Amino acid sequence: MNTPIYERALGRDFDRLQPELQEYFALAPGSGHYGVGEGVFDVVGCRQAWLRPLLRLTTGEQAFFPEYGEGIPFRIENHAHLDPFGRSSLTARREIFFPGTTRLFHDTTSFDDSGRRQGLVDYVGRFRRLATDLNLSVTPEGRLRGVSEASRLFLGPLRIPLPAALDAKAYAEQWWEPQDGGRHRIQVKVIQPQLGLVLVYAGHFDYRLEPYPGGVATPGYLPGHARPDGWESRV
Repeated sequence: MNTPIYERALGRDFDRLQPELQEYFALAPGSGHYGVGEGVFDVVGCRQAWLRPLLRLTTGEQAFFPEYGEGIPFRIENHAHLDPFGRSSLTARREIFFPGTTRLFHDTTSFDDSGRRQGLVDYVGRFRRLATDLNLSVTPEGRLRGVSEASRLFLGPLRIPLPAALDAKAYAEQWWEPQDGGRHRIQVKVIQPQLGLVLVYAGHFDYRLEPYPGGVATPGYLPGHARPDGWESRV
């Protein structure tokens, strides 16, 4: 199915999004193009200094990071593709250019209709070992809101649901800002009940579509630099 996964998840509400957001989320497998966003985070990272040493232990997962900064440039690539299990997916690869180091943060969002639930499942990190359900809605202004629901870890054969007391929830909002020629804006907060605000990023970016080299339009195509080190089929 070539319907973009966010349109499948939102149904008729997709038409209520701002036109620029509909275009942003219109990528589908086999289009022959990928999206490139370049901009600046007004704030990004972990504001709580006491928590940063703990996050430093997780940097190998390429999902969380210990740095915090303001006015930090970043780049995002969006690739629509079929994952190895045939699910329509969108892989996002983010590069965050902190002074002295570049952090990667990437995930794959897949549309799951296996029967447990119909909707989006987000697999986070280079091994895609952390999965969470996404609950989407559209505001009266046409912004997209997303809230992560129940999360679970996949460790070898184990599927470990995270209890509510330990689970971190992500609250995201994305919209189009028409001032000064127009640009995309995004803000995300990750909050853990015991630790508080674990991660925040908010900023603006310009977005464009680029053709894949050689005109590749295979639905399952994902360039090597955007592929994770592991895939997960379980939900």
